[in-house]
Amino acid sequence: MTKTLTPALHYPPELLLKAQGIRIAFFDVDGVLTDGGLYFSEHGETLKRFNTLDGHGLKLLQQAGITPVVITGRDSLPLRKRLTALGVTHATFGTEDKLPAAQTYLSTLGLSWSQAAAIGDDWPDLPVMQHAALACAPANAHAQALAVADHITVQRGGEGAARAFCDLLLVAGGHYAKLLARVGANADVLDKA
Repeated sequence: MTKTLTPALHYPPELLLKAQGIRIAFFDVDGVLTDGGLYFSEHGETLKRFNTLDGHGLKLLQQAGITPVVITGRDSLPLRKRLTALGVTHATFGTEDKLPAAQTYLSTLGLSWSQAAAIGDDWPDLPVMQHAALACAPANAHAQALAVADHITVQRGGEGAARAFCDLLLVAGGHYAKLLARVGANADVLDKA
């Protein structure tokens, strides 16, 4: 017999209200989806470390009908491969001016800033964070990103901060319990096998 899965996450009501109605989530990469460190091989290739919790969070957003969008100042083959593996189709690479890219995605998808959330960790992310209905930052973000954020995750960038951001959006949108119930239903099927 399996244990019943019940949501273990709880947020202040005012934060949940701010996060309701989100349909698009903007993500920075270095310092959010990664730890912000840059590793170079002897051949000069940039290596990145990604957290599987963050990746699963991006997949859950997509299942809930929330579009993840990556806007990053860098471009690398490892990043492109990771996003492809996660099914993230909306991404802009190699731009420090992130606001126009975000606005283009909103226009293309027929959404507004009131339906947007963003997570960032440094100055290039600030304009998108300022415009979004909900702005988040990892615990180890720069002071200016922390000052703009409506919510600061307990987790650091590359260590589950993006997943915490995704979880907040899923809970606020009423998706978290439904997605969790699917996991529980799958466990019940296995028990009966």
